[in-house]
Amino acid sequence: MPAGQGREHHRGGRAEYRGRGGGRPDRGAPPEIRGVRDLDRLADELRRMDGAPYGRYRALTGDWDLGAATLTVQRVQADPFAPPSRIAVAIPAAVAGLPDHAVRSPDRRRATADHILRRARHRLAGSRLRVDAGGQEVLDRSAGRVGEDGSVRIALGIDLPGHGRRIDARTAEREFCERLPDLVDALRWPALDPDAATALADTVEDSVALRAALPGLGLVAFVADGAVLPRRSGVSDLPMEGDPVPFRSPDSLRVAVDLPHAGTVTGMGVPEGVTLIVGGGFHGKSTLLHALERGVYDHVPGDGRERVATRADAVKIRAEEGRRVERTDVSAFVRNLPTGADTADFRTDNASGSTSQAANTAEALEAGARTLLIDEDTTATNLMIRDERMQALVHGDREPLTPFVDLVRPLYREHGVSTVLVMGGSGDYFDVADRVVMLDGYRPSDVTDRARALAADRADAPFAMPAAREADPASVDAGSRGRPRLKRRDMDVLTFGETDIDVRGLTQLVDPGQVIGVGLALRLLAEDGLLAGRTIAAALDALDRRVADGGAAALARGYTGDFAVPRRYEVAAALNRLRTLRVRRTG
Repeated sequence: MPAGQGREHHRGGRAEYRGRGGGRPDRGAPPEIRGVRDLDRLADELRRMDGAPYGRYRALTGDWDLGAATLTVQRVQADPFAPPSRIAVAIPAAVAGLPDHAVRSPDRRRATADHILRRARHRLAGSRLRVDAGGQEVLDRSAGRVGEDGSVRIALGIDLPGHGRRIDARTAEREFCERLPDLVDALRWPALDPDAATALADTVEDSVALRAALPGLGLVAFVADGAVLPRRSGVSDLPMEGDPVPFRSPDSLRVAVDLPHAGTVTGMGVPEGVTLIVGGGFHGKSTLLHALERGVYDHVPGDGRERVATRADAVKIRAEEGRRVERTDVSAFVRNLPTGADTADFRTDNASGSTSQAANTAEALEAGARTLLIDEDTTATNLMIRDERMQALVHGDREPLTPFVDLVRPLYREHGVSTVLVMGGSGDYFDVADRVVMLDGYRPSDVTDRARALAADRADAPFAMPAAREADPASVDAGSRGRPRLKRRDMDVLTFGETDIDVRGLTQLVDPGQVIGVGLALRLLAEDGLLAGRTIAAALDALDRRVADGGAAALARGYTGDFAVPRRYEVAAALNRLRTLRVRRTG
């Protein structure tokens, strides 16, 4: 196993990484088969293994010449019941044959790699080989890389076959010596469905251009006319089947955007400031907000949301009762607690709904969020509104909470932070909204004038941005018994070293691979000194530069399993939920 590499464990919805110390890449292989070997020798070696103890599979570790590509066996599982072995296939540019338009920019290379992974998954159906090809979003994945020169590298898992604890060489030979060469042939450009590959790259490039155009248009988001926002079910991210209602912008909010490939596209522009989404139950309010949450990512053609774009700095805010908060400044929302706790330097191991939402907001702003997405269904009501009758009963000097309705306007006016809110149960936000969009049967209309006629004057309060903090690198430790340990349980929990991080509330994590990616990002922040002497915001800036330069490889650092690159905001959120975290206030 190469130095610094580790083991990735998969059981059901779980994945685990335990790093190892040094060692030769081909440790355990006999001297005569170390180095680069050809396909015939691989077949011969497998045949000699037939019926041997399962551990002899370790002799495969290293590089094998498949003729048109190079196979690297990175890690071999200990027995047939252990997590899959890890291999990688490198296809030279001359073999892959990718045209210039498929590789001319980082975004097109990401899209081309995504298309290759999806084709590989289809090709490998029914085999022992597995590849991480993802869902509806086009993410930067460790499983597939396309180089600037047009070379291709894909990483796979394989369940090495055995009869009990004895090697099944016949099946192994079919997987390695037939399926893999066949896969290489299927991943050459002429066999890749060039039209589909080009359409995906064009769609991604349009999405990136659309997102980049938003600030210049004074928008935080855009939803194209004709978009299909409803999903197939609560457990499926595929577009709704049948006859879903296509999105159509109200005339007053319609804008046109020129895209590189799609040309002029029209749709609803969500303006900077405070936008309220209202309507009856089950009419599409949360569906629209959910599409905006996912609009920070690019989507595959046919998803229905491929031309829904949201600024990259948009973060979904919610309450998370029970989370830990470590020295976060929540004084803009909470003051004069009966316990006497300092809310400008607030810490708790068991936050309430209101204090957790206040901390989530403050930490998102600290990480650089400038667009907040909020759905009343997942918030703490007492932090969102406080009507006149409640104020009359519970006087201000007895109420430690400043409701968000009093802060949302100064947050934009003083700091340029926009907010998009779904609100179905209170008209108090009519007083502070710049735009009010009503959903009726998934059809939006601009009801701003009607809402203003119902609005009352409201006195707001100034909003002080949270004080900056520095994280102690020693408190961010991925080690367990002297080696790195990263494990995920579905998309609910990230085990980081000896600590479990609850990530259920991070709804903009859209792929299981991003959970491991968050863990790798935290490890890089601590081990590479990015946290040392920097504020958390500055450390995230340094992380962004690393990822911009190196992509997924910048996070891997010897990790051979599948992962996807996360956003800085989810990395920051996980850091703040790490129960071992220690911070120092800098302001």
